[in-house]
Amino acid sequence: MPDPLRIGGTEVAPGTRRRVELPAHKLATGTALPIPVEVVHGAHAGPKVWLSGAIHGDELNGIEVIRQVTSELQARHLRGSVVAVPIVNLLGFMAESRYLPDRRDLNRSFPGSPRGSLASRLAHLFLEEVVNGCDLGIDLHTGSDDRTNAPQVRANLDDPGTAELARAFGAPLLIHAAVRDGSLRAAATQRGARVLVFEGGEARRFDRRVIEAGTRGVLRVLAALGMRTASPSPPEQEPLVCRTTQWVRASRAGLFRLDVEPGEPVERGRQLGVIRDAFGDMRVPVRARRSAVVVGCTRKPVVNRGDALIHLGQTE
Repeated sequence: MPDPLRIGGTEVAPGTRRRVELPAHKLATGTALPIPVEVVHGAHAGPKVWLSGAIHGDELNGIEVIRQVTSELQARHLRGSVVAVPIVNLLGFMAESRYLPDRRDLNRSFPGSPRGSLASRLAHLFLEEVVNGCDLGIDLHTGSDDRTNAPQVRANLDDPGTAELARAFGAPLLIHAAVRDGSLRAAATQRGARVLVFEGGEARRFDRRVIEAGTRGVLRVLAALGMRTASPSPPEQEPLVCRTTQWVRASRAGLFRLDVEPGEPVERGRQLGVIRDAFGDMRVPVRARRSAVVVGCTRKPVVNRGDALIHLGQTE
């Protein structure tokens, strides 16, 4: 039987689950605002995995994915441990904002410092209390800035172990992505953990299709790690693998009508949308310069020259 798991000064016995509060914030009123964590510590030895949602406070799909995943877990049958943090950026979540109150992006603030800015302190706390000792992390995101994404996993596909788990997830799109400085993925990788980033849907909205894909994907990964015997059925189609992606940008300002949807394959020359002026006198087609798949797209009709419109991925 494994040893008790300690997090936030609390011990969680093997074969049990427990809610833990990480002391993260204190409001100007003096009211404490801790980060809620659910720990499911299996009765049998195995990997340690963290799940994180709402690192950007307005990205909500991951919260529901984590709720559904943890409702499926039974500590007495679990091999290993799952540390679930559905809302990492509590202050951003309460304000329906991507950012912290100081306008910093938490996912550009890792590894952080116990004596730095609010974002830096929160990043440091998360690494020390949640990420430390984990073998794998699954970080859940949506599109931002009025953009929506097809359900996708972003990971380092050059690492065989990571690539295997990314394929086990079973998202429709699998995208090779280098780490970004300051990101949770970069900091966790440096500490020896593998990380999968799941993206899908848009900010401030629940998307049932994305939530289902995320939930089933996380449960498939836990099964692939041998942590649980039950697993959702495999996806009907193999994921499309993209090694490179590129944004199609507006060549003119105007009103943009989108003609494609996230996840849709497009052929070279396909019309992706049209930019017009308010009277329809100007008509500028936006076309695919090569065959690709739509990774994501803007939901904003009003665009300026140079705005990102459609994110295309080159499939293998």
